[in-house]
This record gives sequence, structure tokens and C-alpha cells, in this order.
Amino acid sequence: MTEHPTSFDRPSTGADPTDPRGALLRTPVPPRASGSALPAQGGTGQSPPAAGEDSPGAFEHSQPGAEQAAEPDTHRPRPTSEGVPAQPDGGQPGGAPSDDTSSAGVTPADVAPGEVSTGGGQAGLVRPNSGSPDSGAPAGAPDPGRRDAPPDPDRRTGQPTAPGRPTPMRRDGDRLRFVGAATRRIARGMDLDEIVMGLCRATVPTFADAILVYLREPLPVGDERPTGPLVLRLRRTDRIPAERDTEGGFTPAPQPEPSELETVGAELCEVRPGSALAEVLRGVRPVFTDTPAARAALPELLGEERDFALPDGRRAILAPLRGRRRVIGAALFLRGPERIAFEADDLLVAAQLATHSALGIDKAVLYGREAYIADELQRTMLPENLPRCTGVRLASRYLPAAETARVGGDWYDAIPLPGSRVALVVGDVMGHSMTSAAIMGQLRTTAQTLAGLDLPPQEVLHHLDEQAQRLGTDRMATCLYAVYDPVAHRITVANAGHPPPVLLHLGGHAEVLRVPAGAPIGVGGVDFEAVELDAPAGATLLLYTDGLVESRLRDVWTGIEQLRERLAATAQLTGPDHPPPLEALCDEVLDMLGPGDRDDDIALLAARFDGIAPSDVSYWFLDPEDAAPGKARRLARRALARWGMEDLTDAVELLVSEVVTNAVRYASKPVTLRLLRTDVLRCEVGDDVPQLPRLRQARATDEGGRGLYLVNRLARRWGATRLSTGKVVWFELNRG
Repeated sequence: MTEHPTSFDRPSTGADPTDPRGALLRTPVPPRASGSALPAQGGTGQSPPAAGEDSPGAFEHSQPGAEQAAEPDTHRPRPTSEGVPAQPDGGQPGGAPSDDTSSAGVTPADVAPGEVSTGGGQAGLVRPNSGSPDSGAPAGAPDPGRRDAPPDPDRRTGQPTAPGRPTPMRRDGDRLRFVGAATRRIARGMDLDEIVMGLCRATVPTFADAILVYLREPLPVGDERPTGPLVLRLRRTDRIPAERDTEGGFTPAPQPEPSELETVGAELCEVRPGSALAEVLRGVRPVFTDTPAARAALPELLGEERDFALPDGRRAILAPLRGRRRVIGAALFLRGPERIAFEADDLLVAAQLATHSALGIDKAVLYGREAYIADELQRTMLPENLPRCTGVRLASRYLPAAETARVGGDWYDAIPLPGSRVALVVGDVMGHSMTSAAIMGQLRTTAQTLAGLDLPPQEVLHHLDEQAQRLGTDRMATCLYAVYDPVAHRITVANAGHPPPVLLHLGGHAEVLRVPAGAPIGVGGVDFEAVELDAPAGATLLLYTDGLVESRLRDVWTGIEQLRERLAATAQLTGPDHPPPLEALCDEVLDMLGPGDRDDDIALLAARFDGIAPSDVSYWFLDPEDAAPGKARRLARRALARWGMEDLTDAVELLVSEVVTNAVRYASKPVTLRLLRTDVLRCEVGDDVPQLPRLRQARATDEGGRGLYLVNRLARRWGATRLSTGKVVWFELNRG
């Protein structure tokens, strides 16, 4: 089929737009006179141009329509497979000079579709002047595209290329393709190590036999002005490996001697102001190391004892790495003595590699700082360690929506309350951004403050709703607030638009607790309702956010049912008499997530209810009278004798007497006294006076004020908590 032109616009001088090699031709050719015969590119039966015409190394292109008029049945050569265009034979006399930078080592993955692979192998390259029947070369000429053909001669030496020698880049287009592939490989990196490794892998062995990358220690971040001297540390070094992958026509390159390229490079060097190395780095542009300035700078960079290992001639390039504002390092490109030396155009390639690498390193450092800030923000927003509460064991997990968004609006918390109770909180602010994390931090702080007031769960949610409205009209969140009492084995739950919790019983039965859904926090003008449920010993309560059960692939109720089934199946593995370990249970729950289930943040809080046995609790009411402290001492002595803890009798009697005396002095209603025996001995004294006692140093003439001082010195821990009906003062003593 004859190709007909579709446009009669005159093309630009020197290249035919329809020629796939037009962008790669180095020498523009002026158009011939109208009506002259034009040689076709690789056409059949064409004779070489006569003497005095353009050289065979430069291809001439016809005007649109002229080729059809001259040879209506001539077919143009079709591009080779995989987008590799036909390339002119570099061995023709009078051809354009080639660039002898090695092009071996760029993998097909690094070359975009439609680009030419610059690998060192000759397989797969089609040259229009080959000795094929369709070419214009004389019959019987060897085809350099065949594997069994003799190697191409080097146009500088006229000698055949060695079988293991990298093929030189033959024209500027090869360099452009290499730079494009290398910069794409460098740009794929997200962190500092990936970018430096991308530079090394793209450079060795295509552009150099070895590379040394030095970076500033420490690297400046953004607009920070570095303090102290400029210190460069060897970050990474790469060289040609012992064996190269030969797939796809790539041939192994010769191995440099270990004494020449392996021993180059010091670990650390300090750039002295005004030194030769400082002047080279200040110049920014890459330089050959045979120049006087670079030759004087190398001993400072590599070390005095290692300078002799550099190859002679123009086989080394020193390229400063400059970020957006300052020099952040340097790269040293090396070639072995068996390889063609660098050319002047290779300085431009080194400059491009250095520029892209430096900007990528700058952005990677900024990204690392942002990731560090996000991690620190999330770490401070969530509890670093869960408290050790009496009668309950806790475990938690948090997963961000993605690695690139490490913060979110999900949170969990466990807050100790008076009377050995504990508040369990799980919430979810809309979104998973820095703004959501900031709002979450404010709501979590508010919840902790309200929990310290010992308000009922529904009142806590009501105040959280008011706080969300003060933060903004669009500050929406869901929250579930539960209070567990280990003495009564009961749990009180209030919900604000959050998924319901799941209770796993000791026998392996898992149930979704029926709690009122309520409206989300931030709606305003709604009431919240609390329900009180049984919390038997050995049961496990699981609080979670909707990211665990809801995704694009399933609705929330389907996810909740899958969660319930997963908990029941996990409990069956440990038997009916032994609950599964909390940490392993949390891991099993997260394993239910599939590839498409990570659409939102996930917060998970598991509570194992151990409770406190009634035999470990002693509770009394004391009338606010002068005889109350003495009665409290007698009751405490009897309880300790019943528990076999007589060694604590003296300390408990003294501290109980001081605390009860202070409560009776101001109370108008009966005072409560409770002793709890767990891993510690805990004593709690409650009254109806809201003012909290404070520790002070009594003077020598004061008659009182020493009670809390004794409590502070003898007790393991102590504290006071304000209640809605008064306060509770408590202290703990170690057993034994």
C-alpha cells in the first residue's frame, strides 16, 4: 500500500515530521532544488548519493508529495518493534560524529513506550544501511543488527568493539533518552534512600562504572540555616557488579580492578572555608577531575591516601548537588581505564542528574519532616501507654487510612475514675487530615476533663456536643463513652452516632450490644441516653471506629456481623474456659481487613473484665462525729486480719485515721470508707464536701495540716477526685 501525504505544509528544515528518526538527526540538511531525485530512507534499489552531495551520515528528507511523484510504489520502512526507530550506521565514512558515552545498563522498564532503549547490546536495533535486500547497502555487506555479525568498529579508533564492552551513545538523542529514563527513575523515590539509590542504579553502568554520593551531615530542612561547618558524609557508593543480567541483548561489561574503583571514597570529610573543595562546590557546575581546581579538591573529599586510586584522564566527573537554596552534597562519577573517557557533553548529563537528584533529596527531606510531624502529632494525640486499672486489662490498636496520611480523627482513651472504675472512650472525627487530628485532640482533652468530674456518660456526651459546636458549625464526630465498675460488674454505655460495641463472653458467644444510637456530636439540641448492662468476669468488650467495619466493598452492618463472627471463631480456638489473649485478639480482628477495606482510620480498644470479687471488698458508712476515726481504725484492722495482711495494720490505721478525721471535720452527711484488695491495697474515703484537700507544709506552731503530709510519705500513691456529690480521697499501699 502506497503512503499518501495528508498535508502539503512545508516541513521545517532538517527533519521530516513523518520520519520516526527525525528528532534524532544531528545535522540539518537544506532542502534540495525542486524536481531533484531524493533518496528514500532505506528504500529498495536506491544508490548512494554522488560525490559532492550530502554525506551518507546525514539523511535527507523530501517535500511532502515529492516522494510519491518520484517513486509512487516505494514503501517507507516501518518502525521496528517496541518503538525502536531505525538508526544510521555509525561506521559509514563521513558520518556525523558519535557520542561515546556508554549506554549499557538501562533496563527496558526505564524506557518509556516509544523510546529507544540505550542498552549496550546490539540485538534488536535495525539500521537502514544494513546489507539486507531492502537496504541501500551493497549486497553481501554484513548486517550489524544480526547477532552473528561482526561487531561494529569504533569510529574513533577504527577497531571492532570488544564483546563485553558497553556500546557508546552514538548521538545526542541517546543522551536525551538516558537522561529522561534516569530522571524518571530518580523521581520515583519518596524518601532519601530511594532517591539516592535511584541515582546510583540509573548511573551505573550506563553512564559510569562507579559513583560516590556525598550528602551534607546533617541535611538542612527547608529554609533552615545550617549551623556549624559543612560536613559531607559518604551516603552511598555503587559500582558494576561481578555479573550483569544479559537478558534482552545486554552484554556484561568488564569488571574494573578492585584497586581502582573499590578503594575510592572516605567516609566523612569537612569542607574548610576557602579550600579547593569549597570553591568547586560553590561553582555548582560539574567539572572534570583533571582540571587543576578539581584535582586539588579531590584529596579533601576522598582522603589523601585514596586520591591515587582515581583513573587517569577524563574518566571522573565531580558534580555538586545543589538543592533549592544551598549545596547539599556532591556526586563523583568514575569510569575505568578500559572504557572510553567522558566527553564535554557528558558534563551536561552529569549536571542534569545532579540537579534532579538534589531537588529530589530536598523534597524527600521536607517529606520526612512532614511525616515526623504527623507521627509526633498522632502520638501525642493518642495515649502513649494505657493505664493499669483495677479489675480490667486493656489493649489497643490504631491504623491510619494510608501511609501518606498518618494522622486522622479517630481516637481511643481509658481514664481511671474514683472507686476503681474506668471510663472507656472511642471517637471518630470526620476526615483523616491535620485539621481532623487537631479537633480530635480538643475533644479528647474535653472528655478527659469531664471524666475527672465523674459525670454520667450521657452528661459527658452532652458537654462534648456543646464543645464541638463552639469549635465550628461543621465539626462533626461520633463517640461512645462507657464506664465499667469492677465491684458491681456493671457497665454504663452512652452512644453518639457511633457503631455499637461487641461483647465477647467467656464461653465464646459474641453479641452486639443494643445501645441507643443517638445523634453525632456537633448536631446540637439532642439528648443522649445511657443504658446499664452486665459485665461478667472474663468477658471482653470491643470498642472500634467505623473504619474497621465499613468500606467501599461492604456496608457497616455487614462489617459488624463479620466482626462478631470473627470474634466468636477466635474464642473457639482457646476453649470455653479460657478467653483469648487480648493482644492476639486485636491482631486477629485487624486480619479481617481486605485489600479494599482501608478507606478510613481505624481505632480499636479491647477491655477484658476481670472484676473484683466481693470477698476482696469491704465497705462501711461512718457518721460525721468525733468517734468516727476510732471506728474506722477498728474496721480496717479487722479487714486486714481477715485478708491476712496484718503487716500493713499500723500504716493503714494511721493513714485511715488522718483521712477520716479530715472528712468528718467538714462533712454534713455520712462518710464512706471502702477497702479494696487487688494487686495493691486501696483505701477510699468519700464525703459530701466538693473542696479538694491540698498538700502543704505545716509550721512548727500549727496544730494541724500534717495529715496529708503523712499520707504523701507513707502511701504508694494517693489522690483526690471531685464528684458530683462531693469528693473521694484515696491512697494505695503495696502488699507485703
